[in-house]
Amino acid sequence: MKLFASFLMVALFAVSAVAADDKAAAKVAKPDLAKGEASFSTVCAACHGADGNSMIPANPKLAQQHPEYLFKQLKEFKSGKRANAIMSGMVAALSEDDMRNISYWLASKKAKPGFAKDKETVILGERIYRGGIPDRQIAACAGCHSPNGAGIPAQYPRIAGQHTDYAVAQLVAFRDGVRKNSAQMTGVAAKMNEREIKAVSDYIAGLR
Repeated sequence: MKLFASFLMVALFAVSAVAADDKAAAKVAKPDLAKGEASFSTVCAACHGADGNSMIPANPKLAQQHPEYLFKQLKEFKSGKRANAIMSGMVAALSEDDMRNISYWLASKKAKPGFAKDKETVILGERIYRGGIPDRQIAACAGCHSPNGAGIPAQYPRIAGQHTDYAVAQLVAFRDGVRKNSAQMTGVAAKMNEREIKAVSDYIAGLR
């Protein structure tokens, strides 16, 4: 009887623990979009546009980005894992709830399309994006970011329509070891030259 009672108590504790975990998960999974919009408008809109569609080529478009990716990047700016003096200052006062709310609000906004501008390199850019550079073991961008640049939620970011200047800057930062929060991207960019980086970045700007 005592053994049965012990098993019963263990089972009850296990159920209680699972229930508590479920409640915690449910709490985390419900971002407040209204608060996200308010925080974004106060902290982020000046550089990234009122709806997350930055008009400044050096600043990324954030609208319609996967919220998990945005949340990860914000946390890494705050921790210093992704080094950027401006962004570190912007996120310093944000809580995890603030960052989550902002991320999910941005994901709810529609991204405005961009355009490729360099006719001379569009063929090279498309070839790299869709097929990589096999002889140098450079993987196709489409393999992770999808053929239309939509990315894969919670894994790889949406890059379709992103500003060419921003994409170039990030690939160069990965290549030169300035941006260190993705070993996979560092490995890819390290094998690319300036012309290839510019070509694929310009091609990405026209994806939709």
